[in-house]
Amino acid sequence: MISEDKRKELLFPYESVRDSQNRLLLKIDWIIKNKKNLVVHAPTGLGKTAASLGPALAYAIANDKTVFFLTSRHTQHKIAIDTLKLIKQKYNLEFDVVDIIGRKAMCLVPGIESLYSQEFTEYCKNVREDEKCEFYTNARSKSKITVKSKDAISRLKNLMPMHAEDLYSFCSDERLCPYEISMMLAKKAKVVVGDYYYIFHPTIKETFFSKAEKVIEDCIIIIDEGHNLPSRVKDLASQKLTNVILKRAVTEAKKYQLEVLSEYAEKIHLIFLNYSKLLTRQNTEILISKDDFVKKINEFTDYDILISQFELAAINIREEQKQSYLGSISAFLESWQGGDEGFVRIFSSKESRKEDILTLSYRCLDPSLITGNIINQSHSTILMSGTLTPTDMYTELLGIKDADEEVFDSPFPIENKLNMIVPGVSTKFTQRSEAEFKKIAENCAKIVNAIPGNTAIFFPSYSMLSIVSKTFDTLSEKTVIKESPGLSKYDKAEILEKFKEYKNVGAALLGVISGSFGEGIDLPGDFLKCVVIVGLPLSSPDLETKSLIEYYDRKFHKGWEYGYNAPAFNKAFQCAGRCIRSETDKGIVIFLDERYKWGNYFKYFPKDWNMQVTLNPEEKINEFYENNNS
Repeated sequence: MISEDKRKELLFPYESVRDSQNRLLLKIDWIIKNKKNLVVHAPTGLGKTAASLGPALAYAIANDKTVFFLTSRHTQHKIAIDTLKLIKQKYNLEFDVVDIIGRKAMCLVPGIESLYSQEFTEYCKNVREDEKCEFYTNARSKSKITVKSKDAISRLKNLMPMHAEDLYSFCSDERLCPYEISMMLAKKAKVVVGDYYYIFHPTIKETFFSKAEKVIEDCIIIIDEGHNLPSRVKDLASQKLTNVILKRAVTEAKKYQLEVLSEYAEKIHLIFLNYSKLLTRQNTEILISKDDFVKKINEFTDYDILISQFELAAINIREEQKQSYLGSISAFLESWQGGDEGFVRIFSSKESRKEDILTLSYRCLDPSLITGNIINQSHSTILMSGTLTPTDMYTELLGIKDADEEVFDSPFPIENKLNMIVPGVSTKFTQRSEAEFKKIAENCAKIVNAIPGNTAIFFPSYSMLSIVSKTFDTLSEKTVIKESPGLSKYDKAEILEKFKEYKNVGAALLGVISGSFGEGIDLPGDFLKCVVIVGLPLSSPDLETKSLIEYYDRKFHKGWEYGYNAPAFNKAFQCAGRCIRSETDKGIVIFLDERYKWGNYFKYFPKDWNMQVTLNPEEKINEFYENNNS
């Protein structure tokens, strides 16, 4: 165990260090001092935030570096800032910190909530350039920092570290742009807490690093919940255009008497309609080549000139109505000209109430095209998560060189958790039937009725949740609460609070594996006693998934593993992680599908999970609680 002097050297903010945390703390210290990268599977409760921020900050202060703590969860922003507050108080240190969220989320202008990200970016750019935003001009005058901003920054430095929400409130009172003030604070910041895109979105990174006067070589990057990074980066590098946007663009062009552009948008829509004729009821998507789409547009106008015409019109339109659909088309047409390697172009049709949604997508398959250079140029990058196995897969997927890989066991007592596979049922497509869904409902009801408290059940889809719940509702002795699509933050919080109220008598929360409650919620103590994962959440065998498997087969000879199996287990493990959140929690995790015991899937379970296979989960549940009734 490290000494008190070593804890002080590494700025560890607590009096005691757990065994696993001690090992992680020293490992991260060594990684940073040796300019290496680390991919670490560190389960919930190990204390990753304190173990990573302390040594990173200590090195950054001594060697004039900047620490980036990246996370997509606002709750994790808070934990990081609170940890930095403890470090500052314990060691009486002075260092600058900025907690920054998206420019749109920090914007004080009324009515921007309805804008798409790309639309907001263009609107914000235009009103800043024309000096029509009060909050921006109060912060900067002709791009120079105002006296009012300097005064605000001086006062904010005394309040640091502070959460982004508190900075937002402060700037709202001062009528200053929170984003611009954050950029000013970032120049001197030793720690920047933010979302992944501040490092991994090419345009946002370039703007941020320019304003904050940072260079990637002097950055220590800590990526929290690192299992999300590949999919997030792929989404950041992808674009799509729909028939809905095209129709709205036609209306927009006519509104502003831009008849030629209205005609061009209609002709692009006609291209979509012709593509849709190639689809069938069985095959609702096809691959489209870059050249084919460009050629079809060049038949009626010059492709590159069209991009400029749409964007020029959009700039003027945004001055009046903030958003422009012509601008959305321009952005897509520009992205469509991107590279082929590691990308796929797909045209698809999806049923909707009014009309089918036709979509042309330019999808990124390979996150390493973006992450590789950034991570390898940084001073050090630490990728960490409680579900980051196999670690070598993430090293390869993200293109990380010179990386160490570590796998930590759970710090919690093994007797506090019961992990089970219940075979005898399956959500496999070929086995789906009314009888199979009834068996799933019966198994879920037996489990819920045996649990002395709350149970969360996660399904592969909302449709399956709906079908199974018809039988489950009649068999469950507990109150049933259901997730529905498109929940707002308020709705989500309301459902969680209602669920918590049943902790003594027990209730069943029915959710979806990739929905609102599968990741990012905490239900410690008695709020959740059991999690059931129904089925194996394998991706639908669509063109993107097939392209992904083929691509990873060519690149790594591991197409099915990297593109299909591992992502499914990642989703399942995230749901499982909702159960045990502290070392005193006691709970049960059940995987309800016979495929989980198959060798090619069973290998994904962490070795310390001690998986048990049973057709009688009620007996195991009763035995577990008899042994843990203290």
